[in-house]
Amino acid sequence: MASLVSFSLLKASASTPTTIISPPPSPTFETLDQRFGRKGIKFSESGDIPTTVELTVRNGSSLKLQISNGHISSYRPKVYWKDDGYEEVLHTLAGSRGGVGLVINELSQQTNSKAPSASAEWTVKDVDSDSIDALQVELGCMRGSLDISYVVSLYPLSMATAVIVKNNGRKAVNISSAILSHFNFKKNRSGSGVQGLRGCSYCTNPPPSSPFEILSPSESIKSEDSPGFFSFGWEPETKPGVWTVQDVPITVLKNKLSRVYSASPAERSKDFHRSAPSKYEVIDQGRGLFYRVIRMGFEEIYLSSPGSYSDKYGEDYFICTGPASILVPVTVNPGEEWRGAQVIEHDNL
Repeated sequence: MASLVSFSLLKASASTPTTIISPPPSPTFETLDQRFGRKGIKFSESGDIPTTVELTVRNGSSLKLQISNGHISSYRPKVYWKDDGYEEVLHTLAGSRGGVGLVINELSQQTNSKAPSASAEWTVKDVDSDSIDALQVELGCMRGSLDISYVVSLYPLSMATAVIVKNNGRKAVNISSAILSHFNFKKNRSGSGVQGLRGCSYCTNPPPSSPFEILSPSESIKSEDSPGFFSFGWEPETKPGVWTVQDVPITVLKNKLSRVYSASPAERSKDFHRSAPSKYEVIDQGRGLFYRVIRMGFEEIYLSSPGSYSDKYGEDYFICTGPASILVPVTVNPGEEWRGAQVIEHDNL
């Protein structure tokens, strides 16, 4: 992991309340490229798209990360042996929607409702590389008393996103968090699925609110009309808060759903309980590909598919999934830190 360098936040002096200290201007992509650019790491800017860093490893696999909002808009690994054997994994729309996004919402300790917090843009803290087979960019920002680092790494057969949240304040902070990835399926709605969640408990639940969302939390749990007489095996989703157990090996995602997989909050209060799997696989039957999703630090897995609602957002189909802490918030005590991560890897070669 990239070395964690110190990050300081300018504050106005309490004795001079009329003095306003403006934050320094964001560095240009030229400045970033001069300071952090190296083989496989290139900063650029184009039109309305924020300053972006593109990582490219030796076998040609690449990803694009927007600096100011921490949004990963593209991940194109090499999945076939042919020269142009790259496929876009992520479903991304204009306005930095979809892709891979880190969600961190601070919660009120009294009500567990979202508390207002100062918005902050991400800045580049450091980069690291091991030849050009492993590349890494570390972003950082301050949100109130929270010092947050976001580390994005690219390897020939995988990409990883990790978050480190340190509480520099005097009070404990509760946060709801997730790393949500939108997978693209190239028009093949019936060929989308997830394998590896059999035997895990789940309940219908909306995703956390996020600037990267495609379906809003309220839209994600709206009921979908029956897909028709010939859609065998279709059943409406259970009501929010009702827990059930996955009893099939593959979750087919052609119909609409929004779920959190984990032990229920009541079960997690016990000394022993069955946790969600640490890894599962996203299946793209149409292209004959799969991607393994690995969670670390998070206790839950979020999974959703838009069903017929996907028609509103173009021809391609997509799902949203990733590690999360939604139902039970993470408590970060003063002086302590919390870490969570997601890895997307594949064996398609």
